[in-house]
Amino acid sequence: MDKPFAQMPPASQAPLDLPPTNACDAHVHLVAGPEYPLWDGRVENPAQGPDFDGWLDIYRTHLKTLGFSRGVIVHSILYGTDNSVTIETVKRLGDGFKGVGLLGDAATDTELDQFATDGLMALRLNYVHGGVLTWDGAKALAPRLADRGLHLQMLLHADQHIDDLADDIRALPVPLCIDHIGWPTAGLSPDGKGIDTLCALLAEGHIWVKLSAIYRLCNAPYNDGDDLIAKLVAANPDQCLWGSDWPHLMLNGAEMPQANQLLDSFHSVVTDRETRTKILTDNPAQLFQF
Repeated sequence: MDKPFAQMPPASQAPLDLPPTNACDAHVHLVAGPEYPLWDGRVENPAQGPDFDGWLDIYRTHLKTLGFSRGVIVHSILYGTDNSVTIETVKRLGDGFKGVGLLGDAATDTELDQFATDGLMALRLNYVHGGVLTWDGAKALAPRLADRGLHLQMLLHADQHIDDLADDIRALPVPLCIDHIGWPTAGLSPDGKGIDTLCALLAEGHIWVKLSAIYRLCNAPYNDGDDLIAKLVAANPDQCLWGSDWPHLMLNGAEMPQANQLLDSFHSVVTDRETRTKILTDNPAQLFQF
C-alpha cells in the first residue's frame, strides 16, 4: 500500500521576541529525498520536493529566522534504526548540534560506542506509537548508556503511562527526557491525571521535559496549554527544554503550525529573561553537553 506524503512546513517567520544567545531548538527532525532509504514500517513519507541538501537549507533558514544557533536532531522513525540521515546532519552542521537516535533492545556495545562517537547523545523510546525499542529494553540498556554519558528520551502519554512507570523512572541510572509536555491525551488541564506525578519526577530531578509540540494538543495561538506549561516550569525550570518539533511530521489531524507562533506561545508563559535563558540555552547545553 502506498504511503501518504507529509506536508511541507510553512516558510519561517520571525518571532515577536528573539531567544537569548546560543539558544537551542531541542527537538527537530531532519528528513531527505531518495538519498536515504526509508523504513518499511513507516506510516508516511517525507514531503516531496527537497533532497537532503535542500532540507538542510530549509532547516538553516528555520534556525536563523527564529534566532537559534544550536539544535538537537531527533531521528525520525521514518528511517527506522538507520541513523544515517541524523548522523550526517549533525556532522554537516558541526558545533552546537547533537542527535538523538534509535536502536533496538539488542543494541551491542559496538553499536553504542559508534552511536556516541557519531554525536548522538540519547536513545529514543516511543511508548505511544511503538517502534524498535521497548521499555524493558531501555531499562536493560540504561547502565551501558550511563557508561557512555548518554541518556534516554521518551514519548509517552502522561495520563496513561507515567503513574505506572514512576518507580522504574526513579531507579534509572541515566537522565530521562520526556517529549512534548508528556502528551496528555485527557486534555491540557494542569490538574489532569498523571500531571502531579510528572511534576514530582521533574521536581525531584529524575526527568527533563521538553515544552514542545503543543500544536498537537491545541490550535493556534496555543494558549490552552499555558497553565500546564507554567506548572511544569514552576516544578523545575532547570530541567525544562523547548523544541519546535519542525518539520511537523505525522500530524494525524493536527493543524500545521507556524514555528514562530509556537515560540511566541512559550514566551507568553515564560516572561522573564532568566528563566527563558535557562530553558532555551543553559539546560540544553547541560543535557546535551554543548
